[in-house]
Amino acid sequence: MGEHKDRMLAGEPYRDNDPELVAERLRCQGLLDRFNATRAGQDVQRRSILDELLGEIGEGSWIMPRFQCDYGSLIRLGRNSFLNYDAIVMDCAPITIGDDVSIGPRAQLLTALHPMDDHALRRDRWETAAPIAIGDNVWLGGGVIVCPGVSIGPNAVVGAGSVVTRDLPEKVFAAGNPARVIRTL
Repeated sequence: MGEHKDRMLAGEPYRDNDPELVAERLRCQGLLDRFNATRAGQDVQRRSILDELLGEIGEGSWIMPRFQCDYGSLIRLGRNSFLNYDAIVMDCAPITIGDDVSIGPRAQLLTALHPMDDHALRRDRWETAAPIAIGDNVWLGGGVIVCPGVSIGPNAVVGAGSVVTRDLPEKVFAAGNPARVIRTL
């Protein structure tokens, strides 16, 4: 691995325009082009592409096209989990999705962080990334956005359109922008 990929995986500042990272994203985009071009009923082809693309995909899990990610290799999807249409999974850091998870359409899991106060670093394409972890049996409603560094506990439910900026404990219903716990389940 090159310097910037090492830095990215360690959560340190890295440049996203590093040639190694650009090449890995291009490989990922080629696989996504194939996946997103599949037709209804081509489940075997879709699964084959996902097996090549993702770091791990559990038995019985599936993703609906249109699917987008940065690298694919940093995504771990447990058993019997589902990502609905138009999922965006920006995996600049590891993203772990547990077993029996349901993720609604147009959800976004975002790991990248950009400098806010240092305009020169942002202009020069420096960024960091923080992992996301989603526990078993979580349900994310349509349009949910999960921000960098967030963990969502098992059996939690997040209401449609919510923006999750902080960790959520297990067995809660959370909603809003920013998402807050509404009640225990």
